[in-house]
Amino acid sequence: MGTTQLESVPEPKYWHLRTVLSEALDSEFTVGEILPNERDLAARFGVARATLRQALEQLELEGRLQRRRGVGTTVAPPRVGVAVGTEQHVWPGAAGDAWHAADCTMAAPPASVAGMLETADGESVHIVRRSLVTHGQPAAAELLYIPAASVPDLSAIDAPSGAARARAVLRELQRLELEGQDRAVELGSARADDAKELDRLPGAPVLVVTTRFFTEGRTTAVSVATYRADTCRLTFGDSGGVEIHHDPERRAS
Repeated sequence: MGTTQLESVPEPKYWHLRTVLSEALDSEFTVGEILPNERDLAARFGVARATLRQALEQLELEGRLQRRRGVGTTVAPPRVGVAVGTEQHVWPGAAGDAWHAADCTMAAPPASVAGMLETADGESVHIVRRSLVTHGQPAAAELLYIPAASVPDLSAIDAPSGAARARAVLRELQRLELEGQDRAVELGSARADDAKELDRLPGAPVLVVTTRFFTEGRTTAVSVATYRADTCRLTFGDSGGVEIHHDPERRAS
């Protein structure tokens, strides 16, 4: 590879370099491939290492690159599509669902979720924990809140905890006739537990997708899924409906 010198441009040098690097990622590298070290890259593009770091940091924020401890900087896989505004209504755990059910516990949900479920203050619900992995890396973590009244026959199932209990709760939920669902998407920051599961630092940008499932005119379950903002993109279905809310109290977490 020859050396590419940057021309004098009106935009910041690191931003122009970011564009050049992005084109190089598309034409010269494959997903998972490790980039050359900073010294070699800086020499190739004729820039200072500080300028190179700014460009690499921008591409990491955009989800084009990933920095992995003990490995280096690698080309990130394609972003996972998060469907919003779709007319398709399905229960979690239905056929084709790529999420992995990891655990299920009984505990009181956050006040915002309890309000949506209309459960009594301090009332315990089933909390199913699931994860989504793509290209061998964590992409999202979900907490699915299900009141005991939504799955009354679960008491007869001998699965006290763990993944088996989680799958049993999902099977019982699918016995209900799903009438509809609505979904809200918000930008947030990863909490400590989410960050650990998603292999991010606390405070990293995330997409929080809150979904309410309806049966017989009431909310039967609530899902709060946290997606890595650097690996996900929003996709729009047939309805294409998007709502914009400015009230921070609407966020479920």
